[in-house]
Amino acid sequence: MDRATVLIVDDTPDIIRLINNLLKKEYKVKIATNGSKAINIAHSETPPDLILLDVLMPEMDGYEVCRQLQADFKTQHIPIIFLTAKTGVADEEKGLDLGAIDYITKPISPPILLRRIKTHLELKFIRDSLREQNGILEEKVAERTLHLEELQRATVAAMGSLAETRDPETGNHILRTQYYVKLLCEKLVDHPRFCQFLTPDTINAMYTSAPLHDIGKVGIPDEILLKEGELTTDEFEKIKMHTVLGMDAIGTVEKTISKENPYLAFGKEIAIAHHEKWDGSGYPNGLTGDEIPISARLMAVADVYDALISRRIYKRPFTHDEATAIIARGKGRHFDPDMVDAFLEHAHDFYAIAKQYTDHEPELEIERGRI
Repeated sequence: MDRATVLIVDDTPDIIRLINNLLKKEYKVKIATNGSKAINIAHSETPPDLILLDVLMPEMDGYEVCRQLQADFKTQHIPIIFLTAKTGVADEEKGLDLGAIDYITKPISPPILLRRIKTHLELKFIRDSLREQNGILEEKVAERTLHLEELQRATVAAMGSLAETRDPETGNHILRTQYYVKLLCEKLVDHPRFCQFLTPDTINAMYTSAPLHDIGKVGIPDEILLKEGELTTDEFEKIKMHTVLGMDAIGTVEKTISKENPYLAFGKEIAIAHHEKWDGSGYPNGLTGDEIPISARLMAVADVYDALISRRIYKRPFTHDEATAIIARGKGRHFDPDMVDAFLEHAHDFYAIAKQYTDHEPELEIERGRI
């Protein structure tokens, strides 16, 4: 094991020589004859393990050296022992208040000095070891937390994908709507109506929970969900129930955990309300305006845009320009007006996402179908 390094900070040659001779058999010794040199050595690639610091020095006294070292995270863990001729109680109190671990007055008693140094070095090595172990534990906790978050995201995505397996033509719909929601959030993050709500954690949670928006489709019979022709009124009423079924399914999962999960909380909001409309003509509850959760309003824009440009068994895809025009006409009726403005300003980014995760060749002619 390497010997510990002690830095002597003093401007008196005789004192330096005395302490050096006393320590050099047991410790590595470094010497600084002023405060500036001491601070430089403490910040070097091989800092000392302990500092013996005189108070009375020209230009920068020991108190100021101690203050600067204690104020810097890189050096505040180096124990400092004042070794000085200032014997007043107030002087000692000042030194200890600045962060020194000990205060020894001159003339020096070699046995006392050696014992104090040995004791404080042992304590330092214990503290360093504990700090290192705490760092390792923090890394492990952070790694475990990351793994749990990844598992949660994967589980949410799997739940959402379960609904999409019912429709063989939806392909990357989940992936696209996730990125649409995230993009819309990022474009609205400084908007006065949304800036307090759209924190990084909230955006991440809504991005993660977006795949759950249509999970209730699992409960819709195939003869209705996969019907190629027009739906009857009764069939459409059953289709609309996927919002309630989705919220209830997520709620059932939520009851199995002891702590509220933001992914599931936003998942419920999105599942139940992403078909609500700004003017109150949506379903299932006919909510209007700001009564509709922000997460559901975001998903409404994302989901309708993707439904328009995507192939379905009952329709061929709209072009991007056609879909954009339909979203624009829905401003203040179907969609939150400010969200439509953000969408229109960055529609090219939505189209880029659509092309990156496409299921088909875009820009095909279509006959108008249901959404």
